Amino acid sequence: MFMKTFGWSFGITAAALVVAFFYGGVEALILCAILGVLEVSLSFDNAVVNARILEKMSAFWQTIFLTVGILIAVVGMRVAFPLLIVGVTANLNPIQAVQLALEKGSIDDPGSYAYLLHDAHPQIAAFGGVFLLMLFLDFMFEERELHWLTWLEKPLAVIGRLHGASMAIALVILVASAAMVRPGKEVDVLIAGILGMVTYLLVNGLGDLFHVEADEEEELAAAAAKKNNKGVGKAVGKAAFMLFLYLEVIDASFSFDGVIGAFAITSDPIIIALGLGLIGAIFVRSLTVFLVREGTLDDYEYLDHGAHWAIGALAIILLLTISFEVSEIITGLIGVVFIGASFLSSIVRNKRAAAAARENQLVG
Repeated sequence: MFMKTFGWSFGITAAALVVAFFYGGVEALILCAILGVLEVSLSFDNAVVNARILEKMSAFWQTIFLTVGILIAVVGMRVAFPLLIVGVTANLNPIQAVQLALEKGSIDDPGSYAYLLHDAHPQIAAFGGVFLLMLFLDFMFEERELHWLTWLEKPLAVIGRLHGASMAIALVILVASAAMVRPGKEVDVLIAGILGMVTYLLVNGLGDLFHVEADEEEELAAAAAKKNNKGVGKAVGKAAFMLFLYLEVIDASFSFDGVIGAFAITSDPIIIALGLGLIGAIFVRSLTVFLVREGTLDDYEYLDHGAHWAIGALAIILLLTISFEVSEIITGLIGVVFIGASFLSSIVRNKRAAAAARENQLVG
């Protein structure tokens, strides 16, 4: 199962490294490999969240996620998104933005591609940070029987009983972040953060709409058993398409930190596309599929919690980077630590549950 799922990712990684070597020699190959590792280390939480959504989708739509979804992730977020930001910031048309990107200017050179993207970082960080913060808060504020960090998660669930608590907290943190930004960027940060919140509310609404459609599907399926109703396929497709859109928007939001962090390593768009896209993004998708097919999230129940704590940490870090420099190494390690700790906690929980079951059998 491992090689079947990851085999093509290893093959694409090898091809990307070869292309990087012929493009820019040993230096380009090393930079490409570093970016791939950076993207994977930053995206463990992404894979867990994606897997929880992807497991609700049919095999056909899982395939769509691995094909069309990869194009969106690689071409859309790793290539087109930075070009769009630079084009809007510098008032350039797409051809001029591409030409500027290929000049490979330093991040310290005013007017260069890397410089312009770095200058837009506060708005990007505000949008992505608020979006992910809302995702984290809504998960933690939900009432649930299972808790991982009980001493934190139970009080948060109590706070979540207040209507609109996640929006209120996110707005307060956004205002605090805008207050610390360099003069002249405050309004831009506030607008970007509010847009991030609106986007989250919209995609979250898609998720709620999916659940409504899923209930309708069950009713249609029951009717089809008696009347051979032909509307079942359409309803399934409609629900699956909405879920696919929901998944793609959430997946894209996780890309902000990697795309911005990449320009601290290199400003070459070709190497960034090879490292973040063809290596990192595709490995993350393979990891997502592996988690779904192995049933890992059901076997290790704290992984959901660890992933969302990692998301919360990433959101705060993104908002802090509006005013402060934070190493990508720290960002990546925090995610790995939360995921690793929740995985180990799940193993301990499973062992205790198995031991208790054996003991009950002996007593019985």
